[in-house]
Amino acid sequence: MPIESPTEGKSPVALVREEGPPAPQAPAPEAARRRTARRAAGLVAALCVLALVLAASIAFGAKSMPLGQVWHGLFHYSGTETDVVVRDLRLPRTLLGLMVGAALGLAGAVMQALTRNPLADPGLLGVNAGAAAAVVSAISFLGIHSVGGYVWFAFLGAALVSALVYVLGGGRTATPVRLALAGTALTAALYGYVRSVEVFDTVALDQMRFWDVGSLASATPEVNRQVLPFILAGALVALALARPLNAIALGEDTARALGTHLNRTRLLAMLAVTLLCGAATAACGPIVFVGLMVPHFVRALTGPDMRWTLPYAAVLSPVLLLGADVIGRLVARPSELQVGIVTSVIGGPVFVYFVRRRRMAQL
Repeated sequence: MPIESPTEGKSPVALVREEGPPAPQAPAPEAARRRTARRAAGLVAALCVLALVLAASIAFGAKSMPLGQVWHGLFHYSGTETDVVVRDLRLPRTLLGLMVGAALGLAGAVMQALTRNPLADPGLLGVNAGAAAAVVSAISFLGIHSVGGYVWFAFLGAALVSALVYVLGGGRTATPVRLALAGTALTAALYGYVRSVEVFDTVALDQMRFWDVGSLASATPEVNRQVLPFILAGALVALALARPLNAIALGEDTARALGTHLNRTRLLAMLAVTLLCGAATAACGPIVFVGLMVPHFVRALTGPDMRWTLPYAAVLSPVLLLGADVIGRLVARPSELQVGIVTSVIGGPVFVYFVRRRRMAQL
């Protein structure tokens, strides 16, 4: 006799009812929510670290003073020597470090996403070289010797060189490779011009060697007010480009299919980098490695999503810059090491680590 199968003649619905539902699996939206919650918690933790570094930047410096005097200088200003140091020197310096750090971090993240090169630096577009050429020209030919005087020249030089890089890179048909080549060529030419002026003008050499090393010591309320609008505008443009830059990371054809306007995105990205890095360089001189290191560290935490990379970079870059500035003030008391020197000392080994690491954080 034929053996009847226990499932023979039963409908699929009946089979599902008898066998029970499949094993439950975590839905994709739930995993995405958990990932978003972790990233948000990490950003809150980064903000807490930033608050601690801001407090340390105000509390510690080349001159040692009790925390009670620091508190008095901040909230009960009476014009004493320590109050002046806290309110008129350390506070503007800390605020400038906050702005410049955020600007360099955002510029670095945008630059690396724009060129799809994880080792790209904000200076790749010639921003630093343009600012340096304008500053040395203002010092040598116009007799301007104050930071507040040549900050506008530095920003103008950075903007002009960025526009020239865009034109030489192909304009509306510009590609990341062309932009990088044009920026590298102009950087070499402009730094040759800067060095030649310094050779023949000792006054320009003396002024430039303090600006060129990168320092927050030039911070004043006036300088902060001058660069703040440009940094805010650049930050808004950079944050607005998060989704288009995510699409570009998938490839140009995919980005076009998703409706991304490549030329407009590249132009706005260059504008953001120019505003951010130009203003930061104008105020403090060229500070290296901040825009290179922090986006790498951020991508290791959050992945390549620019919607998270940009806010993280804006928070963690001031942590690095202000932390380096505090170290420079503490290790050389009663003098100080410029923050550009400290970031170079820290950034060199880290850069080598990034290059040699087997699994570099990818874009």
